[in-house]
Parts: sequence; structure tokens; C-alpha cells
Amino acid sequence: MTDFSDKEIQAIVQRVVQQSMGGETPSKSSDKDHLESNQSSKQVVAIGTDHGGVQLKETLKQNLIENNYDVIDVGTHSTDSVDYPDIALKVAELVISGQAWRGVIIDGAGIGSCMAANKVPGVRASLCYDYATAVNSRLHNNANVLTLGAGLIGTNLAKQILNTWLTTEFGGGRHARRVDKITAIEARYYKDGMKP
Repeated sequence: MTDFSDKEIQAIVQRVVQQSMGGETPSKSSDKDHLESNQSSKQVVAIGTDHGGVQLKETLKQNLIENNYDVIDVGTHSTDSVDYPDIALKVAELVISGQAWRGVIIDGAGIGSCMAANKVPGVRASLCYDYATAVNSRLHNNANVLTLGAGLIGTNLAKQILNTWLTTEFGGGRHARRVDKITAIEARYYKDGMKP
């Protein structure tokens, strides 16, 4: 029997989930090649949390470093109360400015941070709470910011969601048309002088 790494298992499961959800099948390259191509050069991930997710942030930050990502940590670094919209804005701005490839925001439930981040033009934040939502948010919606609820999911599940979300490619095709429509809605409500 062949032994597979966690990443190889995730890629195989991702392919099965994509097929079962009616998504396109991955290219003919192997799952292992697909994973390695995602990490050919270091990518920057911005991460932040309010006071409710400090411990989870530190764990996920270490996970990112171990998986060869560069990390920008915008805080917070203590359990003293802070407001999640402030953290969400910092992460979202790093993604939109191009200083970060993707962003991760943690709060108690992940909902408020998702709402706040999605107010920043160009952000497509997605609250993910399991493997399927992590795959779908990337494959179908091209999410560039992930939000997590530290009070709702455990550490191991959070790592699985994060790793899956970071390694899942956008499916393009019919999904690109739909993401373009999301961008068009956003552009419709820009104030004068703002660019999409």
C-alpha cells in the first residue's frame, strides 16, 4: 500500500469534492505536481485576529511558516479587547494593495470579520467552517480572504481549512463569469473617484 502525505490526501479529496460538486476536473498533472506548483515561490499571507482568536492565530501562523509562506501578522497579540473591523481592514488592505497574496482573519465566529473585509473594494472574503466550504470559496468564488471563527472550530480543522483554501486553485470558466458579476455589483456602488 502506498503512503500519501497529508497534502497529497488533501489534493485527492479536493479532486473528488470538485467532481461531486459538478466542478471541472483538475488538469492531467498529478495531485503532487499541482501542490508543488502552488509553492514554487514564497507567497505572502496577511493574518490577523481580534482578542478571541490569538491562540489560533499563532498556531496558524506557525503552520503557514512551516508550509513556506511569508507571513504579515497585523495583530492582535494579546487577549485585551480589540474591535474585529479594525483587524479585518488591515488584512483586507494588505491584500488589495498587493502586499499580500491572500489574507486570513480570525474572530469569535468569523462572521463580523467577513462582513467588514467585504466592504473593501476588491476583497472577496469567505467564512469557511469545513473542507467543502474552503474548496468551494476558492474553486467557485476565487476568495482572496479567509475568515475563521475561533470559537466554532478546533485547531486541527482550522489548519485543514487553511491549507485546503491556500492550495485550491480558482476554477475559472463559468465561475469567472459569476465572479465578474460580483465585481460589477461592487463597481456599481462605488462612490465618485473610487476605482474598482
